[in-house]
Amino acid sequence: MTAILTDEKRAALAEKLADIKAGQELIIANEEQFISEIEDKEISDRIRKMLEDDKKNLGVLETVIIQYGIQSQGSDTAKELLQQAKKMQSSSALSIYQKVFQHELLKHEQVVSGLVVHKAAQIIGADVEAAITPLNTVNFENRAHQEQLKGILEVLGTRELTGQDADQGVWARVQDAVAAFSGVVGSVVTQNSDKSDMNVQDVIRMDHQKVNILIMEMEKCEDPTKLQEYFGQLYADLSAHSEAEEQIVYPHVRPFYGNEPTDELYHEQAELKGLLEQMKSAGPSSSEFKSLLKQVKDAVMDHTRQEESTMFAAIRNNCSTEQQELLATQFKEAKKQLQEKMS
Repeated sequence: MTAILTDEKRAALAEKLADIKAGQELIIANEEQFISEIEDKEISDRIRKMLEDDKKNLGVLETVIIQYGIQSQGSDTAKELLQQAKKMQSSSALSIYQKVFQHELLKHEQVVSGLVVHKAAQIIGADVEAAITPLNTVNFENRAHQEQLKGILEVLGTRELTGQDADQGVWARVQDAVAAFSGVVGSVVTQNSDKSDMNVQDVIRMDHQKVNILIMEMEKCEDPTKLQEYFGQLYADLSAHSEAEEQIVYPHVRPFYGNEPTDELYHEQAELKGLLEQMKSAGPSSSEFKSLLKQVKDAVMDHTRQEESTMFAAIRNNCSTEQQELLATQFKEAKKQLQEKMS
């Protein structure tokens, strides 16, 4: 029997993603504090724009974690370091320059952590790379914020030392950082998406893409240990995806999509769950494992074809943009709760 276990590398990456999310929450708290403490309107306006970006990016991170499929509470070490950082930001002994300096270091840590996650994903598996793709936007944006913060630090530091303003040419460098960022990631879909802007079709399609990659990796894999790892993720992903659809999406679409096609979706997922249980019982070393995988692939293809054509069209034609976004938020939250139960 195949054990449904989380591979150690995947669990470690889940922990790292949770640490990054906790860091993002502290970044938001810092920026809210800076806006209230800094009297310079130009600086506070720039930080306010960063805050808007960072709130959006927190939503992107939450989507990435749910798409990745493994929930984690984060590491004790990261929690301790972030707690120390919070104390520094609340200390009256630090000047605003010193607080912003520490904030820039936190941004730097977020950038490096994001890059490490991407490098690790390349080693762990193609499905992981697909799941964390939206993290690219967060990484680029944090890097651009770093450059802007350096300019802000020059202004604040010069004022603290001399009581006079720095050469205002510093703001040209800040604008260059913004322009460079816009040019690099202007085409990234998630650049204009926050937690609530992604519609339910986008989220379901991302799930489908990850499952297809997992199946392709399993088809060409002959290592039973690796196959077990892939199957564990496939089983977890499809279980959470199907249950969330049945809780949130299908009841919502039934009135306008129709009873018969909706019942067909439920029936297809029941068959798929049965096939997965057979694979779980057979194990990756058995002769029937790959033949069952072929049946799962065919079932997934038929099911996703119906959802992405007729069901998605019905949603577009019958739900407002706001309703589609709300459905996405509800679907992701249901998946998150299911993943937490499974872990």
